[in-house]
Amino acid sequence: MLLADTAIIGHLGTAELGGLAAASVVLGTVVGLCVFLAYGSTASVARHHGAGDDRTAYGLAISSLWLASGLGVAFGVLVAATSGVFGRALSSSEAVAGFADDYLVVSAIGVPAMLLILAATGALRGVLDLRTPLYATIVANIVNVVLNLTFVHALGWSVQGAASGTVLAQWLAAVWLVVVVVRRARPARASLRPRVGRILGAARDGVPLVIRTLTLRIAIVLAAIVAAGLGDVPLAAHQVAAAIVTFLAFALDAIAIAGQTLTGRSLGAGDAGRTRAMTRRMIGWGVGTGVLAGVLLALLAPWLPHLFTNDPAVQKALVPALLVVAAIQPLSGVVFVLDGVLIGAGDGVYLAIAGVLVLAVYTPLVLAVGWADGDFTWLWIAYGGFIATRLATLWLRQRGDAWMILGATRSAD
Repeated sequence: MLLADTAIIGHLGTAELGGLAAASVVLGTVVGLCVFLAYGSTASVARHHGAGDDRTAYGLAISSLWLASGLGVAFGVLVAATSGVFGRALSSSEAVAGFADDYLVVSAIGVPAMLLILAATGALRGVLDLRTPLYATIVANIVNVVLNLTFVHALGWSVQGAASGTVLAQWLAAVWLVVVVVRRARPARASLRPRVGRILGAARDGVPLVIRTLTLRIAIVLAAIVAAGLGDVPLAAHQVAAAIVTFLAFALDAIAIAGQTLTGRSLGAGDAGRTRAMTRRMIGWGVGTGVLAGVLLALLAPWLPHLFTNDPAVQKALVPALLVVAAIQPLSGVVFVLDGVLIGAGDGVYLAIAGVLVLAVYTPLVLAVGWADGDFTWLWIAYGGFIATRLATLWLRQRGDAWMILGATRSAD
């Protein structure tokens, strides 16, 4: 959806694209901090499902949905109330800030839907149902493109039209996925009522993943702030590059998602040997898909910018940055796989510690680009250092056995 919004809004103008860049950082941070709703749900549900305890598995899924609802309303109100403040803080000009505010105010309505999608998708992955989230996502994205083109270009609603179409598509997917989870919870005899203890437990278990995600989001926010400091053109180019990187990350993350589910199931079933063999296999797939993504992006780099903007300056800034991103993709493929494996193993504490270490390395790299008033491409070279440091921390962890705790819960041993 973000990629579609970037392409549609990008053709309105550079200021509008810059506004989307600022708004995307805010929304991405809110949703990113709550990604534990998906990752934590996948790991815990998969462990109990692998151990044959579907009642507990779906009970955890329902608790995740209640937690997502509460957090979604709270964060939605917060986004709406602070849209102007954050829009200005992350923008390169008053015009950009105005468009960021417009996008955020409307998008706040979709925050609960985004969190419900995370929780429901995580639960369905945990029981090895990846088709339902796929179908819901495909339909929602088609609806999103149709509505956005209609609202933005046919009706002339500009940035607010793009946000409106995306919100409607998000709620469509959210309702679809929640209904599926609830229907499956009934035959498993899982309670549909909010259970405070279990909801608080889900929130507590998600703290390490929140810390891990917070370090990732701080890195993204720092990059956006540096891009905004470089001017409107670098900020607009940063939005396009970031949208493409996010799209590639989700594509490569497909193997990581499989890693979460399969790792959780095999550890829940007490099979350490199979867990290790699957990890090696998935690392190989991560390298292969990363190389493929990098080659394709390098070949398309001269033409891709034209799909997202009509501004020649933005197009020129994007090409070398995309080539750097292409070179990083093989490393990214392995990083996402190992991240998924360790999340599936419930190794959130280590991931949180590693995230802090990685952020400590990345921060001076990205700030140096701003201090030196460097070329926009250096912002993505710094990102390469970020990915390489993540790879080092994750690779060292997977070589040992401390993360392979066997049984239905990590506290079982």
